Amino acid sequence: MRIVVTRFLFVLLAVLLTACSRTPLQEQQAYVFGTRVEVIVVGDDPAQGRQAIAAVLREFDRLHRAYHAWQPSELSALNEAIAAGKPHTVTTELAGFVREAQALAQQGDNLFDPGIGRLIKLWGFQADEFKAELPPEAEIKTWLADRPSIADIAVDGNIVTSRNRHVALDFGGYLKGVALDRAATILRDMGIRNALINIGGNVMALGSKEGKKWRVGIQHPRQPGPLATVTLDDGEAIGTSGDYQRFFEVDGERYPHLLDPRSGHPAAHTQAVTVLIPAGPRSGTLSDASSKPVFIAGAAGWREMARQMDVGLVLRVDRDGRIFVSEALSRRLEFIGKVPDTIVVR
Repeated sequence: MRIVVTRFLFVLLAVLLTACSRTPLQEQQAYVFGTRVEVIVVGDDPAQGRQAIAAVLREFDRLHRAYHAWQPSELSALNEAIAAGKPHTVTTELAGFVREAQALAQQGDNLFDPGIGRLIKLWGFQADEFKAELPPEAEIKTWLADRPSIADIAVDGNIVTSRNRHVALDFGGYLKGVALDRAATILRDMGIRNALINIGGNVMALGSKEGKKWRVGIQHPRQPGPLATVTLDDGEAIGTSGDYQRFFEVDGERYPHLLDPRSGHPAAHTQAVTVLIPAGPRSGTLSDASSKPVFIAGAAGWREMARQMDVGLVLRVDRDGRIFVSEALSRRLEFIGKVPDTIVVR
């Protein structure tokens, strides 16, 4: 048995060229949202850069604590009320998150569904360290019969109710993207125009590095290092969902944390999906939330799901390692080493 192997879509350090940089570069890393986060600021005022990074990391920590799915938090208090069949008054922020997550889930046919917290817990993924063991099939069938979904929730002002007591919210596939957008706002409000934010593989670029576009690497799902690199324009965000980020193995079979609510089991047909989202006020949120339904849709439905989620730049690596990439993204990719066979789709 093998437990939890974690890798990230990472920022290529070669791009930073710290030793040769003419402009001061400030960088700080932390561990939030169950993953490594990194904030890099380029500017002429190092003190301003450090203060801005500190403000971003404070916001990350606040979001992490407020909306933790299995430790005491505002979100866990809401889940307890739902389980008890009681209405619950939440903050305006949380009410907004629930509404937005509902809309995103609906757009993706609820393949991305933050209401499946009990299924995530059943598979052991609501833990900092999880065991390599399969849940009882009978419990999966019971969960499927209950059919909990974020669609079961109603939000009236700041009062949240659910018609299904088995709903449990988990924002693990949503909050990192929200945090990217928050970070971008904080940095810009503090006068930072050139920065890179990386939250465990969800990356947003602001401005450039001394006039050169930020270049990031897309992690190879089965080998160390990047599969390819891509440059990001100001405000663009890129996100990857992969079966290599949180998973365990039993008897040689890989069970990733990306769960298909239709079957109650992990999606086994895809190794990774990367999406690139154009600049906009929700580009970070969309980079996180849109990669999940495309991943779970699989071979038969990923292209239609990408269109449904308004994602035009997407790369998918299937279970056998075959690479599919949209025509728009193919023009921007630079593969590392020998160029692999790719299937360009329109």
